Amino acid sequence: MRARSALTIAGSDSGGGAGIQADLKTFAAHRVHGLSAIAALTAQHTRGVIAVNVPPMEFLRAQLDACFDDFDIGAVKLGMLANAEVIGVVADVLQTRHPPFIVLDPVMIATSGAKLLEDGALLALRTRLLPLASLVTPNLPEAELLLGHAIADLATMRAAANELLVLGARAVLLKGGHLQGDGDVVDLFADADGIRAIVHPRLRLEAHGTGCTLASAIAANLCLGLPLAAACAAASDYVHAALRTGYRPGRSDIVVLDHFGAAPSA
Repeated sequence: MRARSALTIAGSDSGGGAGIQADLKTFAAHRVHGLSAIAALTAQHTRGVIAVNVPPMEFLRAQLDACFDDFDIGAVKLGMLANAEVIGVVADVLQTRHPPFIVLDPVMIATSGAKLLEDGALLALRTRLLPLASLVTPNLPEAELLLGHAIADLATMRAAANELLVLGARAVLLKGGHLQGDGDVVDLFADADGIRAIVHPRLRLEAHGTGCTLASAIAANLCLGLPLAAACAAASDYVHAALRTGYRPGRSDIVVLDHFGAAPSA
């Protein structure tokens, strides 16, 4: 029997801390075979994004077809999809290929503040990808853009999680790290059965690639057979551990996650 594979469709990070590079390290740390379709090339480091280049759509489709034609794909992780055209190609392929799980990380703004989603693509993300998603994993700024209103506290987080379900996602992991305060970080997992909190102590550091890593860890856990809620909880624990032992490879104070030190098999 062929081993199950996880596919990331996202942007390449030349600095190695986020995007495709973080996804593949996460898959490897979970001992899941990793596939990739590069939807954007970025020139970036820990201090910011310098440039973005989107490949021709026929080449993106060729990458996707190559992966689906040869591998048993147990889960797909979606990351940076820069414009409506990219989103359309990805949505068309996913609707044709029907992977068991689709984990959507709606990447819109980099940690540095650089915009990674073109104007006009938000509607395509809402209407083409959210209805296909087994799980959507926005942080609070991303959820605010998707919903069109502010999310200021835990009560409005709960309401926002339910609103995202109404938009079409089958489940939501709403990340609470951007909430102001000194308390624990509370993420909310919501599906048809209700809302559950995933809580970790707040770590006082600036990090790069946490959202990419969380979504790809969830995809890896789904490939390994975990139910969706358990996959989210295990992935959240993994990211917290990888943050605690993270390191600073660049000339900034930004921490990159220690993917292999936090590996479940380590």
